[in-house]
Amino acid sequence: MIIKINGEPLDYTLNNEKTLIEIVAGLEQWLSNSGHRMSELSVDGQDVNASMVEEIFKRDINTIKCIEVSTNSISELTTACIINLNRDIDEFEKLDFDEKAKFFANWKESGQAQYISEEMPELYSYFTDTFSGGSISIPVLRSITEEIQREVTEPVKELENIEPILNEICDKLIELPLNIQTGKDLLAAKTIEIFSSITEKIIRIFYQLNIQGYLLQMEKAKKIALDFSNFKNILTELLEAYEKHDTIIIGDLAEYEASPKLKELYFAILDNCREAAQAQGEK
Repeated sequence: MIIKINGEPLDYTLNNEKTLIEIVAGLEQWLSNSGHRMSELSVDGQDVNASMVEEIFKRDINTIKCIEVSTNSISELTTACIINLNRDIDEFEKLDFDEKAKFFANWKESGQAQYISEEMPELYSYFTDTFSGGSISIPVLRSITEEIQREVTEPVKELENIEPILNEICDKLIELPLNIQTGKDLLAAKTIEIFSSITEKIIRIFYQLNIQGYLLQMEKAKKIALDFSNFKNILTELLEAYEKHDTIIIGDLAEYEASPKLKELYFAILDNCREAAQAQGEK
């Protein structure tokens, strides 16, 4: 059996797969890890559509000669989706009260809504809030969407641009125990909020850099991903200590764990990107 991805034969070794659906499931996982999504599928020259899926996916692989798959990159899909989301915001803004209620009901069934509900659940919650008459204003939603768009279309530039904000918030984080002790609760809460947001943003950009091939050394990329997983535990401990107003634990975590570790992760990603760009330029 031959498997082709975008017209190119795939070096694929069967394990214990017996049916087409097992092959397709494996391909989808592999494509997802490579930053792509399956867009079209044909079996022995016949295009597979929704009405055929249940029947054809049960086929024994020994009865199949050729599987052909077409793909789109996740970044391309996300960019196209965001363009449609920006149009949705513009359309929604022009509607009257009654029309907005109808718009939201239809919007939830749209392709872009379903895509971000799976790929970007946080962004989906923002749109749901605005389109259902919640607290997030249209200008704020538009700003959030534009920020996500920059992270997808220019991830390296967006990463470089946040360095001053990162340095500033890490310095403020170290002052967190003093702010709590001196009754500056609003400043302390804002510091935690911004630090958490910057962390989430760096993780989102890292994901884009990874799937778009900006990272040169994949072993380092895997280590960074693991470090982020561990860093989430540090952030959780910090938030729990903040809720308890435990200034001793907050001070230790902020100065010796959270602040330096986030900077370390940030510059590890940035250095990897620059090494990749330099290597590309030397070719």
